[in-house]
Amino acid sequence: MPNKGLTIGAAALAAAVAGSIASTAGAAPLQKIGPGEGVVDIVAWPGYIERGATDPAFDWVTGFEQASGCKVRIKTAGTSDEMVALMNEGGFDLVTASGDASLRLIAGKRVQEVNTGLVPSWKTVDPRLQSAPWHTVAGKHYGVPYQWGSNVLMYNTEVFKEAPKSWSVVFAETTLPDGKSNKGRVQAFDGPIYIADAALYLKHNKPELGIKDPYDLTEDQYKAALTLLRGQRKIVNRYWHDPFIQIDDFTNEGVVASSAWPFQVNLLRGKEQPIASTVPVEGATGWADTTMMHVDAPHPNCAYMWLEHSINPKLQGDLAAWFGSVPVVLDACKGNKLLGDTGCEVNGLGNFEKTSFWRTPVTKCATQDQCVPYYRWVTDYIAVLGGR
Repeated sequence: MPNKGLTIGAAALAAAVAGSIASTAGAAPLQKIGPGEGVVDIVAWPGYIERGATDPAFDWVTGFEQASGCKVRIKTAGTSDEMVALMNEGGFDLVTASGDASLRLIAGKRVQEVNTGLVPSWKTVDPRLQSAPWHTVAGKHYGVPYQWGSNVLMYNTEVFKEAPKSWSVVFAETTLPDGKSNKGRVQAFDGPIYIADAALYLKHNKPELGIKDPYDLTEDQYKAALTLLRGQRKIVNRYWHDPFIQIDDFTNEGVVASSAWPFQVNLLRGKEQPIASTVPVEGATGWADTTMMHVDAPHPNCAYMWLEHSINPKLQGDLAAWFGSVPVVLDACKGNKLLGDTGCEVNGLGNFEKTSFWRTPVTKCATQDQCVPYYRWVTDYIAVLGGR
């Protein structure tokens, strides 16, 4: 599992969620898959569900549609908050939720328990993820793991002849190796969960703050993270959440360093841009995404068919090659033409223990007496973006 502090914190949050939903028994999960309804509607991160439109080699939708009779309709979302909002609106069957959204969706009764008996390939999922606390509450599974990875530091190799050793190149004004300032040449993620990136940086560089877990922050630790982010605001070119806009900024707008997903790194390198990525000395935040089913999914039979399809080794390997992520089915790491037999290692398979996976901050945390809850992160990060 991830580092001890994160595991304890995520488990504590799962326990709190369990307490909040214990008094209301939800509808029993589906017991038998019937005929498909002809459609499945999925909220997904950009690049997560491909039908060959961007690159014909990457298509894990067409075959599913032909075999199941279920047309896949995709609604992309750039942040976890956007995903939660869409699931609250309803009308969707599935969502590829990260850990900073999954337990909120469970606590808000927006997703339903998944009957893993109707997902024959469940047993092939990485054991470290089968009962992960960001989708498992009181022994019940509220989703099927999909992919995981780290939020990397992406950089321009013409500016950085060697990989940056620290996240300081995006947090504080400095002169870069090309002799120019980083001001206006770096970016940061525009979701409030990015406060954890600042906290992770401070955990390593200001140990006197006593940060144990970047999602469990006391008032003083939280204020220090906000101070760092307000300083960063003065040098940021753009706060990104659309990976394609970030790709354009690195290609045409002079941006040379930023937090990013491996997805952007792969696409830029595929375009022969001078781009590489690294996980600096402070470590990285990351995402372990789970495909979750809406409590009122209009097409549950097609949804269950997709859940099984989502963890077949071919899809898992192809997606990992496309997105730069790590499969949740380790069998996908060998024999996949697109990923190659070293692709999982290249994409960070060995970083599992070093990654602080996204999760929703709560007041009653495990590593501190009391922590700043997520609603504060939301309002305060909006203020940071606005220069306040």
